[in-house]
Amino acid sequence: MSGFTLSDDLKELRTSVRRLADDKVAPNAARADEREEYPWDSWNAWRDAGFAGLAFPEEFGGQGAGFLAHAICVEEVARVCASSSLFTFISKLGMTPVIDHGGEALKRKYVPRVASGECQASYCLSEADAGSDAAGMRTRAVRDGDHYVLNGRKLWITNAGVSDFYTVFAKTDPDAGHRGISCFVVDKGFPGFSVSKLEHKMGVRGSPTGEVVLDDCIVPAENLIGEPGQGFAYAMGALDRSRPLVGAQALGIAQGALDLATSYVHERKQFGREIAQFQGLQFMLADMATAVDASRLLVYRACALLDDGLGGTPVTASASSMAKLFASDTAMRVATDCVQLLGGVGYTKDFPAERFMRDAKITQIYEGTNQIQRVVIAKHLLGG
Repeated sequence: MSGFTLSDDLKELRTSVRRLADDKVAPNAARADEREEYPWDSWNAWRDAGFAGLAFPEEFGGQGAGFLAHAICVEEVARVCASSSLFTFISKLGMTPVIDHGGEALKRKYVPRVASGECQASYCLSEADAGSDAAGMRTRAVRDGDHYVLNGRKLWITNAGVSDFYTVFAKTDPDAGHRGISCFVVDKGFPGFSVSKLEHKMGVRGSPTGEVVLDDCIVPAENLIGEPGQGFAYAMGALDRSRPLVGAQALGIAQGALDLATSYVHERKQFGREIAQFQGLQFMLADMATAVDASRLLVYRACALLDDGLGGTPVTASASSMAKLFASDTAMRVATDCVQLLGGVGYTKDFPAERFMRDAKITQIYEGTNQIQRVVIAKHLLGG
């Protein structure tokens, strides 16, 4: 890639994923949203096309694609179905601490099964009183011989009930603050593990979000990821690399809304001519397109930095936060303008405009609220 001109390989990847999204994902999007059902047909098509392992290392059966390639895939799926776009990256987020910090046996036990699409994974960090303040979590992990006993509740878990494996963050030393957090791979079949409820949400309704309950959950000691007390650092490192993918999701939503609005203004006529001819609406579309392209540049830049091996630095943390912040704010604004441009029909479920608008909102909230992104950016800017 030169600057932000995509290589031929990345252009071909975009074409392939767009075709899959249009043919195999888009037809299921409205039904998944309306019924709050996981889009299994879309997932199966994604897996069967060989994309489940796209971003996983080759040594574990993946294709070893970089962050930019992964972001393009997320973007193209989100363009037609934001719910489905979550399964394109949530399992990688769940397995990232294992890949980065797990022992070889732990990696071999779990990562290949996720990379193949046989299994899926979730990331369990948030709690009722520990969202933005992740260090305030109360979930406990106590060593007992050759296993740990976990107790607590994790909220807002993407893929809850669908995933087979859950990367769970818990306090092993409750008096050590963020330095007392460790993380574990928890199999859904472990005694004491359950999903207590699924949320009824405004958007991304085809992707389950639920509460994970750990009630004297027995976890083998070998399922500890990395070193005790390092879980907070592992969690933040994973999020820094996942945030550009949320930016890519937001970018896809915004692009889908822009495409819909641009098409509709040619179809709708008022006062004897297409509404595309009215300058006021042209200006709205121009602003929407400019913001979408600016979002794409920020997302691709963050991914390019990560592909250059700069992950874990203040520069990439700031770039990741900028990408997520700007792209998600843009998605919300562009989707809202799309509804406005469609008028009354935009407010109905006859068109996906209102779904784009509902789906866009969550991108401003999860993977760190946009207020938290501003904190990260300001900290880097001011040298804090």
